[in-house]
Amino acid sequence: MYYDSQRNISVFIMLLFLSFSSISFAQDRVEPAMSAKEIRKGLKSHDKALFIKEHWIRDPYIVLGPDDYYYLTGTTPAPNDPSEQSDPYNIGLGKESIVGNTVRLWRSKDLIDWEYLGTPFTLDDAYRKQKGLGSSEADWGAADKDVLWAPEIHWVGDRWALTHCPQGFSSLAFSAGKEVAGPWSHPMGEAFDGKHDPSLFQDDDGTWYALWKNTFIARLKSDFSGFDSEPVYIPPAGNRSDPNDANKTINRIGHEGATMRKIGGKYVSFGTAWSTDKGRKGSYNLYYCVADNVFGPYGPRKFVGRFLGHGTPFQTRDGKWWCTAFFNANIPPLSREGIENQDLSENAQTINQRGTTIVPLEVKVLDNGEIYIRAIDPAYAMPGPDENQKF
Repeated sequence: MYYDSQRNISVFIMLLFLSFSSISFAQDRVEPAMSAKEIRKGLKSHDKALFIKEHWIRDPYIVLGPDDYYYLTGTTPAPNDPSEQSDPYNIGLGKESIVGNTVRLWRSKDLIDWEYLGTPFTLDDAYRKQKGLGSSEADWGAADKDVLWAPEIHWVGDRWALTHCPQGFSSLAFSAGKEVAGPWSHPMGEAFDGKHDPSLFQDDDGTWYALWKNTFIARLKSDFSGFDSEPVYIPPAGNRSDPNDANKTINRIGHEGATMRKIGGKYVSFGTAWSTDKGRKGSYNLYYCVADNVFGPYGPRKFVGRFLGHGTPFQTRDGKWWCTAFFNANIPPLSREGIENQDLSENAQTINQRGTTIVPLEVKVLDNGEIYIRAIDPAYAMPGPDENQKF
């Protein structure tokens, strides 16, 4: 009897231990991407978020190239960095960041099967590195090592343009030809210094503009040798409360991730901010404002989607709109069940898995000419209770 009792207690303790261990494991477990069948079905139905690629990435950027391939890049670790597996939920910031100093690139015909194209660009290809110059900012980075952040590639008609940061080594580089490959040229030189999260936008008349931070914009010369206008700050109209000072208001669209699209003949400026307007508190969201002129004035700040911060709005071949999304939080991903009503203001939190997710967008021109953009998937579609601005 005594032996059986002791054995039962031992078994109970063991089961309890295994139970807690499984809970911990479930919290830290990296989810696999969706199956090809599920992604294919979701691309057609355009009604829910699709987890298309499992890897460590921030700021995923997808563009359809002139060769009819989708290209994917973003902030990534160096190739074969073991930290990608041993530290799957690394937030990518500070001294423990696993962000590398290369641009890693993939391409796909269907957003399902991805071909790895290697590292066509590294920080050594940046303008200031090529010239043997140090950082253009005294305090430019978040880590004690060289890193490369938020790369984008843009087809400019006969070659590729590549932008990247951090701002201490930001540059606008051009490929030698139709492949995303070097040798890379820098016709703007030091004129592109100090650009946080730079991006490019081409207007209907072929004119190119550079955007950075949230949001400055300047027209580029036709040969990309410099700026053809002074930078203009284009904030949204209106104000909201400053969460750090009850006596002040703010009107910025966000603090990073500037992107622009032309929709319905109007200029749509996208920006990224935390829902609370406090650093790493709440959800990392995407917002927009609209203008009739590229330099503004822009209308009020509107909500695109929750957990879509620094996402890239893009269209698939069939014209459907999507936005990239990624894991950006201080804790492992939350369940999406009931997320619409959860207040996330105590910490940086998300439902996005580690990797590249794409979220369907509804994009339309209303009868009054206004532009309406909103995530379709219910878990992304509504502002949370922690949102500083009321929409």
